[in-house]
Amino acid sequence: MDVGQIAGLIAAIAFAILAGFLIYPLIRLGKLFDQLAQTIKQAGDHVVPTLDESTSTVTQLNQTLTDVNRISAAASTTAGNVGALTDLYGSMLGKPVIKVAAFFYALRKTISSFLSGGRNSAESKSSTAQKSTAQKANDGQGNEGRTR
Repeated sequence: MDVGQIAGLIAAIAFAILAGFLIYPLIRLGKLFDQLAQTIKQAGDHVVPTLDESTSTVTQLNQTLTDVNRISAAASTTAGNVGALTDLYGSMLGKPVIKVAAFFYALRKTISSFLSGGRNSAESKSSTAQKSTAQKANDGQGNEGRTR
């Protein structure tokens, strides 16, 4: 064996060792890709039921929102009807009740004035006249409260 053949043999052994070191990471990378493919398949299997459940949840939520819309529309209609009914009662019963109350107040005042013999109104008129006469007397000329 000459030197060239020995050098070729050393190069072949070195290439075999290098190929051996490169094969191990490639085998590990292949296993990683197999696990990744299996994980993606399992995720796909789990995604379909999850999507089905989310679809049914959205459908139920839409149904609930439709019910809430109906309830709020009914509440709005009821509030409008109550407002209209209140206005109706106010216009139909309010004015007559006020008139009846005013009538009874006037009747009470008239009866109390009649029973007291008209003294309340006569006393108030005479006391007003006495005050006016007293003020004029203080001034002497009827100029009460004026400065000179």
